[in-house]
Amino acid sequence: QLLLVESGGGTVHAGGSLRPSCVASGRSFCSYPLGWFRPAPGKEREFVLTVSSTCLESYVAASVWDRFAIPRDNAKATVYLKIDKLKSEDTAVYFCAALPPHMYRSTWATDFGPWGQGTQVTVSS
Repeated sequence: QLLLVESGGGTVHAGGSLRPSCVASGRSFCSYPLGWFRPAPGKEREFVLTVSSTCLESYVAASVWDRFAIPRDNAKATVYLKIDKLKSEDTAVYFCAALPPHMYRSTWATDFGPWGQGTQVTVSS
């Protein structure tokens, strides 16, 4: 079982950049696809990005495709949330989560687990 711990959130002016990270401990980190999620109206958590265990495939929500990325470093057991050109609507708690390896790919929050505790990103105008 993985333990995921996010950090690196903070308050940034609109237009700025931020790169929170999610560090994993436990076995077989390299076997897990990973994702970043955030709360959304009408949903507990909405998909933002996911990356495959091999780093060869990533999926980005249409609303953030040109500003968000999900670099992954298997050697460091870390996945990042790279955000550029921050907007006020990006303000949220961002959660990283692991997808069971046998599922391979999903954008549904209910398929993911374990979850980290979240890191707050606040964009000021």
